[in-house]
Amino acid sequence: MRARIYQPARTAMQSGTAKTHLWVLEYAPASARDIDPLMGWTSSDDTQSQVRLRFETREAAEAYAAENGIGYDLVEPTPRRANIRARGYGENFATDRKGAWTH
Repeated sequence: MRARIYQPARTAMQSGTAKTHLWVLEYAPASARDIDPLMGWTSSDDTQSQVRLRFETREAAEAYAAENGIGYDLVEPTPRRANIRARGYGENFATDRKGAWTH
């Protein structure tokens, strides 16, 4: 069974970087999901797709996959842009804005 090792990105609801420092090992789906004809819910017989293991480092995740014979694809995280600077709400209404104020 194939797995994917990656470092999750922050969600749209996060302003900080919490829960983005751990590495995740997640199994690829082995079979497609089926649609229940009565209720319309999707289901799968694949229980491995529910497993998500978290590790402190990438090396620990790779070591776990190697010792358990799990093939994996490593997804490197994209670095954050360096030109992001913290701003306050009042800067939205500053008179010395560089860009056009559109609202």
